[in-house]
Amino acid sequence: MEMISKRDLKEVLIACAKAVGDNDLLATEWLMSELRQMVSVCGDPFQRLGAYMLEGLVLEFGYMSANGAIAEAMKDENRIHIIDFQISQGSQWVTLIQALAARPGGPPRICITGIDDLTSAYARGGGIELVGQRLSRFAESCNVPFEFHAVPISASLVEIQDLRVLPGEPLAVNFAFVLHHMPDESVTVQNHRDRLLRLVKSLSPKIVTLVEQESNTNTAPFFPRFLEALNYYKAIFESIDVTLPREHKERINVEQHCLAREIVNIVPCGGGVRVDRHELLGKWRSRF
Repeated sequence: MEMISKRDLKEVLIACAKAVGDNDLLATEWLMSELRQMVSVCGDPFQRLGAYMLEGLVLEFGYMSANGAIAEAMKDENRIHIIDFQISQGSQWVTLIQALAARPGGPPRICITGIDDLTSAYARGGGIELVGQRLSRFAESCNVPFEFHAVPISASLVEIQDLRVLPGEPLAVNFAFVLHHMPDESVTVQNHRDRLLRLVKSLSPKIVTLVEQESNTNTAPFFPRFLEALNYYKAIFESIDVTLPREHKERINVEQHCLAREIVNIVPCGGGVRVDRHELLGKWRSRF
């Protein structure tokens, strides 16, 4: 660790960020594995900064990996239906629309069904229809045929009739930071986490993508749960701090209306009151 120069670390960070920006999955994955050996939250100032920058890149990499997997699964389809179980601001789909617009032979027709409840309206600045309008305008600028279906309800309440899936339609389902909000068998007999997975399985999608943080704030007792949340959100706040000025309105909105709500729920709440219940990779694998 002591032999690594600041210049080397900076160059690898920049190369990793460029790979993320270029949607180069293989290069990003390799550079991230290199960075994990170079950064440290206990190291010198630049190694600590590198650790938090890497955390920010990893969050972005999750969306990029999901988009890459969807594009590969749908490479021969002329129509794609994507169901996003938490559309939020819809920014994940901008890079996918761009990539599909450049596809040899022309882009497919894209339909996105966006699911979200009112909790994202603060950060978004309005209802879910705004997402559809923004994505429609962007798709039009890329000459991509596009339609958007808004489903303004909580993902845990979704039923099959809400999704309007056509028989034989090439379907991609995206679970990005949403399933950890669902109560499971450790909380109630109404296991929405597994119910949604069974519902999606019944639709026979070509691909299902999952983006989650890997930590146990589901069944862990209070003190280990506190420590996991402390370490995770410290990295998130540090990443935001080096990205956006402290007086920036978007930073304040994200921290107050998204992160703060999660933290206040994860740390003190128990039973069915706690809605933020993250799991480890092995548990997600067994569920799938």
